[in-house]
Amino acid sequence: MCLDGIVLSEAGTDRRPGLIEQVAEAMRQRIVSGAWPVGARVPTEPELAAMVGAGRNTVREAVQALVHAGLLERRQGSGTYVLATSELPSAMGRQFAGATQREVLEVRQALEIVSASLAAGRRTEEQAEHLRELLAQRTRAVASEDLDAMVEADVELHRYIAEIAGNRVLAELYATVLDAVVDNIRFNFSHFGQEGNSHEDLVDAIAAGDPARAAREIDRYLGQMAESLRC
Repeated sequence: MCLDGIVLSEAGTDRRPGLIEQVAEAMRQRIVSGAWPVGARVPTEPELAAMVGAGRNTVREAVQALVHAGLLERRQGSGTYVLATSELPSAMGRQFAGATQREVLEVRQALEIVSASLAAGRRTEEQAEHLRELLAQRTRAVASEDLDAMVEADVELHRYIAEIAGNRVLAELYATVLDAVVDNIRFNFSHFGQEGNSHEDLVDAIAAGDPARAAREIDRYLGQMAESLRC
């Protein structure tokens, strides 16, 4: 039997670890391809067993492997759903679980210097204009003193800079650490406030097409915050 072109052994030998891995890989391919989109309920264990020609125990263990990998989640009384299309966010989340805010700032500094520099060299006029709109939204959020709105607007500004950097791998890498970035931005607003961190100079540098200045601006304010936490 097969699923998505992966040939599986017959059900009589379905307890071998290799078959479990084959079933898990077949399901992983359907998730990554979008055949099972994020949020979708996957077929039941009996349905999956019929699809792959393997026993329910094998299917159960394959599903559990994808749950541990962060691709699927079980919902009591409802079924199993697609949680993500990549295992990286889950793996990175575990790595960041014990990280200090200084360590997260240093990682952000490394990623965002590159993002800002590339964005300044590659942004289109339309992207520069949208970046200015995001800055205006951030400025209004700060003026409102609504912490949730401030964090949301700041995250979207930085996420968009990573997007317009024009490097798909960099954008996806930034997306994998986004949860840690969100927590860090919330910490920064609460701990440091807004002084010297309006992002106007950063956006101006990117809009002006000045990679060196954009990189310096990121390095300046993230570096200052990271250094202040060394004590």
